[in-house]
Amino acid sequence: MGYAGIIIISVIVLFILILIIRNIKIVPQAHAYVIERLGAYHTTWETGLHLKTPFIDKISKKVSLKEQVVDFPPQPVITRDNVTMQIDTVVYFEITDPKLYTYGVERPLSAIENLTATTLRNIIGDLELDNTLTSRDTINDKIRIILDEATDAWGIRVIRVELKNILPPREIQDAMEKQMKAERERRARILDAEGEKRSQILVAEGLKESAILKADAVKEQKIREAQGEAEAILTVQKANADALRMLNEAAPNDRVIQLKSLEAFAKAADGKATKIIIPSEIQNLAGSVTAVKELWKDN
Repeated sequence: MGYAGIIIISVIVLFILILIIRNIKIVPQAHAYVIERLGAYHTTWETGLHLKTPFIDKISKKVSLKEQVVDFPPQPVITRDNVTMQIDTVVYFEITDPKLYTYGVERPLSAIENLTATTLRNIIGDLELDNTLTSRDTINDKIRIILDEATDAWGIRVIRVELKNILPPREIQDAMEKQMKAERERRARILDAEGEKRSQILVAEGLKESAILKADAVKEQKIREAQGEAEAILTVQKANADALRMLNEAAPNDRVIQLKSLEAFAKAADGKATKIIIPSEIQNLAGSVTAVKELWKDN
């Protein structure tokens, strides 16, 4: 074999090596490749190393299996009470079947957008403005269910749908802002009234407690005064009883008793009484005392 033959063989081997290397494909994680052979679907490559048959096999589509997010522009919709508003939606989906995604529908994202817009119009058309603004979760669930059923034939699973913005007409927004302002003012007035009411209740309760405490103090004072008077009366009575007991124990004669009675009447008169009736026994005793005093003087 001559030098030219060696060169030809070397070129052929090099060409084969380059061809093999160029047809070695590595599918990354969370991706799938749709392979066509001679123009028809052949297989779907999963993650890993694969060898493509040169000039026969073709990578038709590289599909991402990750969850994807698509933000669609605002769509004009009309509510049941004839209010036109702009609503934009966000759709979260993932591809479950790369083959159906590749061959099921032309331009899948555009198909999802149009399907979302028509579904949104149908749902909002059955709702009034107030229900539309307060029923986002219900609307999201309805759209997701409808989209998921429709896109199942395209190898797509709709995970969730969110209404990003709901924009009513300018005049409706102004009216809503005025209504919200009036509602806030009404709540503020209610809070002020409740605060004033609570304050008056606290003041009244304070006055009531103060009056009760004052009454209790007066009552306690009167009780103490009555107890003091009672104790004083008991003390006087006890002293009188002790005096009588001591007098009885001394066994005084009649003359001493009459003399003590005379002293008591003297104290009772004390120069203040205008008339005093003296028993006869005391009068006789007084006369006897006077006679004794005269005899004492003569001696």
